[in-house]
Amino acid sequence: MPVQSFKYSDLRNRFWDQISIMPPLVIDYLVVAGGGSGGRNGGSGGGAGGLRSTVTATGGGGTLESSLTLSRSTNYTVTCGAGGAGVSSTSAGNDGSNSVFSTITSIGGGGGGSSSAGQNGRNGGSGGGGRNASSTFGTGTANQGFNGGNNANGGGGGAGEIGETDGSGAGGDGVAVSITGSSVTYAGGGAGGAGNNPGAGGGGAGDAAGTANTGGGGGMWNGGGATSGAGGSGVVILSYPDIYTITIGAGLTGTTTTVSSNKVTTFTAGTGNVSWEF
Repeated sequence: MPVQSFKYSDLRNRFWDQISIMPPLVIDYLVVAGGGSGGRNGGSGGGAGGLRSTVTATGGGGTLESSLTLSRSTNYTVTCGAGGAGVSSTSAGNDGSNSVFSTITSIGGGGGGSSSAGQNGRNGGSGGGGRNASSTFGTGTANQGFNGGNNANGGGGGAGEIGETDGSGAGGDGVAVSITGSSVTYAGGGAGGAGNNPGAGGGGAGDAAGTANTGGGGGMWNGGGATSGAGGSGVVILSYPDIYTITIGAGLTGTTTTVSSNKVTTFTAGTGNVSWEF
């Protein structure tokens, strides 16, 4: 009679199952969507991507999100939202794309407004700035980000505050989160027509793009470059007990480090599935 063989992982899983003390798979997360691009024709800054977090602080002045308790050997979706592309026509900027982890969705930042008639700042995770009285600001999403500024050269809204409304064009600041073990600020709004005042956390100045993997809004400067600043791409960061090992599916770019008794996986691009074993 042949001897049946077992993988070590099979034996380990059976052991945990039998004694019924398997540690729960509790996930803390930071999910930041892509930022919106700046608007053209004396336009305004793009809004930052929506920010949802269970650690340190979350966006829009809201209370911290709740951790997710998940099941092992089960697929969960992760998507890192792209930033909105810069525009060369006299139009509002493009919105950023949503970022997703399981049941958590952060909304892409709104594109910045233009002084052309009807080209308002767009709504999003944080709203795009308005250009003037005839071009209103975009609104942010509750518990994710703030409104854009509504004045000449309005700055894009950030996860931590509204875009400036004093004519400076300053983007709203983002939010500092310490999920990686270090404090990093994400989701700042893009600068409006004054050009040099991006929100802290990756917003773009002038015609510069928002910083990649921060969800920063793109900048816009009066009569500057041929194209407004693109929004910065988003990021998804997950923290979980170090007894678990994550499997990253095709289509995702991610890296894993160890922070104290947790593993932290950072996704910087793509969409696909993840699962855990121990």
